Amino acid sequence: MIANVSRRDFFKASGALVLAISFPGKVFSQTQNAFSPNAFVRIGSDNSVTVIVKHLEMGQGTYTGLPTLVAEELDADWSQIRVEGAPADASRYNNLFWGQAQGTGGSTALANSYEQLRKAGATARAMLVAAAAQKWGVPASQITVAKGVVQHQKGRLTFGELAADAASQPVPAEVALKDPKDFAYIGKPAARTDARAKSNGSAMFTQDVKLPGMLTAVVLHPERFGAKLKSFDAARAKAVKGVVDVVAFSTPATNGVAVLARDYWSAKKGRDALTAEWDETGAFRLGSAEIMAEYKKLAVTQGTVARKDGDVERALKDAPRKLEAAYEFPYLAHASMEPMNCVVKLDANSEKAGCEIWNGEQFQTIDQAVVAKLLGLKPEQVKLNMLYAGGSFGRRANPQSDFVLEAAAIAKAIDARAPVKLVWGREDDMRAGYYRPMYYHSLEAGLDARGRLIAWRHSIVGQSILAGTAFEPMMVKNGVDATSVEGAATLPYAIPNLAVDLHSPKLGVPVQWWRSVGSTHTAFATECFLDEVARATKRDPFQLRRALLGKHPRHKAALELAAQKAGWGKPLANGKNEGRSRGIAVHESFNTFVAQVAEISRKKDGSLRLERVVCAVDCGVAVNPNIIAMQMESGIGYGLSAALTGAITLKDGKVEQSNFHDYPVLRINQMPRVEVHIVASKEKPSGVGEPATPVIAPALANAILALGGKPVRALPLSAQGITFS
Repeated sequence: MIANVSRRDFFKASGALVLAISFPGKVFSQTQNAFSPNAFVRIGSDNSVTVIVKHLEMGQGTYTGLPTLVAEELDADWSQIRVEGAPADASRYNNLFWGQAQGTGGSTALANSYEQLRKAGATARAMLVAAAAQKWGVPASQITVAKGVVQHQKGRLTFGELAADAASQPVPAEVALKDPKDFAYIGKPAARTDARAKSNGSAMFTQDVKLPGMLTAVVLHPERFGAKLKSFDAARAKAVKGVVDVVAFSTPATNGVAVLARDYWSAKKGRDALTAEWDETGAFRLGSAEIMAEYKKLAVTQGTVARKDGDVERALKDAPRKLEAAYEFPYLAHASMEPMNCVVKLDANSEKAGCEIWNGEQFQTIDQAVVAKLLGLKPEQVKLNMLYAGGSFGRRANPQSDFVLEAAAIAKAIDARAPVKLVWGREDDMRAGYYRPMYYHSLEAGLDARGRLIAWRHSIVGQSILAGTAFEPMMVKNGVDATSVEGAATLPYAIPNLAVDLHSPKLGVPVQWWRSVGSTHTAFATECFLDEVARATKRDPFQLRRALLGKHPRHKAALELAAQKAGWGKPLANGKNEGRSRGIAVHESFNTFVAQVAEISRKKDGSLRLERVVCAVDCGVAVNPNIIAMQMESGIGYGLSAALTGAITLKDGKVEQSNFHDYPVLRINQMPRVEVHIVASKEKPSGVGEPATPVIAPALANAILALGGKPVRALPLSAQGITFS
């Protein structure tokens, strides 16, 4: 069970040992009269071990992977482990990779917590042992701990029996962590802590929150981005049975009209009955085709330099042979299974004014600050309850806090007289904004007389997702948005003359990060173009990559493992290759290295079938192999949805898609057989939630190239007349 508790309730448990740890290792113990900041471990008299997890669980396994680290060093029994979501407090629960900011994203959850939570577990263990040593009058070195039991010849005590005494022990300044050879949990499969609750329906999502007197809000948004509400007629909406109120609102991120009712269906019917007039003076009116045409014009001009090795212009001029290609990518919706939603309760009492929020909270520090500013509060007066989220893929970590801010603004607009549950339907989620940007890539390669790559020029055109956000000062350097060029400016292949430049046009379409961010388009452009080079020079695509990765052993190891497990170079299907082919790709994102081989076949009706995907991943120390495999499969499925059919298109500034009938996601019968192989590694763990996503599309496109000899230069495949069944 996952619970979110107040600070007061957090420390009510009598006879509990509560530990806190702040990186790099200062530890505090909790006493009856003191509050301990940064608490990560609580051991109760009932022998439970509660791990306080600072990162959102949105399906990626955070509530299992992070407790594994504590259980390992504590030598707890897995059946003892419980999980609670941490309260919002960046001074204690900050993401160590983000400075003084709390949040989940960038595949950082396990990576930034690896040592921190292991130390928390080891410290708790040391204090339990010290308490037992004192009770028995024996040296601590003679005491052993295993599966939640502290033992010596003089006795046997559970964690629960020692908790009260351990809480009064001095906190060790330093603790020794286990040698990896002694790991009992890390590297082994462990049952997910959230599986039972999600299976029996007891897991708490935003939709499950019910507060006394709560109203459900459904919003009428403008059809065009940038439009402002001019007027509205609420008469027909208020005539709908169950509708309680209709209010206009405006925030720095959004504006519209909210219909509030006792239930969702009444609110939706009321919203659908609304009529409104919009001021579209500043509205965005371009269509997708017009945007792409402008991008193509920009691509032939010099952009801002993101990388420059050697003399590309001279090398291309002197090259006996040149190849060119361009790749097009549409806007993409996040399309998580749980659309955006949020519950807000305001307390207007001047003595205890505050705001309490329940949602799948991914961006605590930013959401706290933005909501506080809107309401005239201090950030600490905004309490965030982190519930489960039914997916996110980046969407809930919105730099503008758009839907959270919207919920707070609606609650304010009704003078805080009732809690408000904001619910976006699928159509709202699809059309109300924030997408993976549209991109255009132009590439040129120069080959010497022997067919070797001597020059590579890469131009990228697309909106910056960092411009105008709190991340811009940190991640936009010399005019280059690092997320737009990652995977291109960091290309690992040994090419002596290499240049990457970027254009970041400013458009009125709201954009933000999408699962695996810039790699979702750079991996496709670079890996597909490299296959075109291989084909033009009659080189094996695997061998060409392998030869160019001499200085990048982790890329190379993943590539070789995927190729080996896929049987690269061996005949397909009963020894015959007719109608079948393989494609390969390798890419690094978030310090995790993934290689995939896609195997396809052509059916009698001309359609294609993805038979299987072989995936190799180097994510450092493999904390939980099961979750790693799950996330590779998840990332492949998500990437396939985008590759096959995913596209948000605009016409005269309006989004044309509205639901899964015109923004299809992968169906179960389309999901291929996936084999996941983990590269043995002693490196620090890195993320697995995102890195599989960008690799599948180029691997698939390269299999199509191998089968038919025609390169794929635009996504989705369905728009190119390529269908899979």
